[in-house]
Amino acid sequence: MIGYVDNKEDLLKRLRRAEGQVRGIHRMVEDDTYCIDILTQVSAATKALETVALSLLEDHLSHCVAQATAEGGEVAQEKLREASAAIARLVRS
Repeated sequence: MIGYVDNKEDLLKRLRRAEGQVRGIHRMVEDDTYCIDILTQVSAATKALETVALSLLEDHLSHCVAQATAEGGEVAQEKLREASAAIARLVRS
């Protein structure tokens, strides 16, 4: 079972909102909107996606990693490596 199953609808709602924001940014560029206004919307869309990413990470840690850690062994080590790599990607972006 996936870790985000309990939050799936909330995640989908947030993703639809981010998708709408990105479409709005596209229209703004097509319409030659002032740069700062576009950057403001890019910031909002980025924040929306970061919120989704953090929610997924939290779910992964509390479900997938916790379960693997309880089982122990190589599976636990692999889940911890995956989580660490995911965190590193989020911090770099």
